[in-house]
Amino acid sequence: MKNFLLTSLLVCFTTICLAQEVRYGVRGALNVSNLDFDPDANFENQHRNGFAFAGFVDYGFTEDLALHTELQWSAEGGKDQSLRADYIQMPILLKLSTSERLSFMAGPQVALKTWKDNDGFSTFTFSGVVGAEYMITDELFVDARFSYGVTNILDDDTSNLEAKNHVMQFGFGIKI
Repeated sequence: MKNFLLTSLLVCFTTICLAQEVRYGVRGALNVSNLDFDPDANFENQHRNGFAFAGFVDYGFTEDLALHTELQWSAEGGKDQSLRADYIQMPILLKLSTSERLSFMAGPQVALKTWKDNDGFSTFTFSGVVGAEYMITDELFVDARFSYGVTNILDDDTSNLEAKNHVMQFGFGIKI
């Protein structure tokens, strides 16, 4: 009886897993990022151009709804060397397809700083992400995303200054 139940359970899970569409891929993006200071910065705060590289998994719940998870390296912050920060990020986005080619996505993103220790920046940050994806072919796509920091990226508690990342990404990728 145990073997029958175990076999039935295995068949059910296999059927459910195979019924869902799972796609993998890679993505590269151009970042245009900056920091929002509160109160406003008393120095010149210019945007930084950088890059992002990622691997992702799209787990399709239905034809129109999917969960998009990603592991991404991203260069962010301001133009000045003292305002730059690089992150390993994990966005978890809910993706809604409005047509065969166009999808919109939104969700949270957690990030881990990957550079200097004791530099005044927080080790972990959280952001909200919204974006759109357009499929050029069945495998190739372009996308645009906007992320805005929810948490203060400055680690110094003695200062009254807060800074939050905001990033525009213009990406290109391939789904396997």
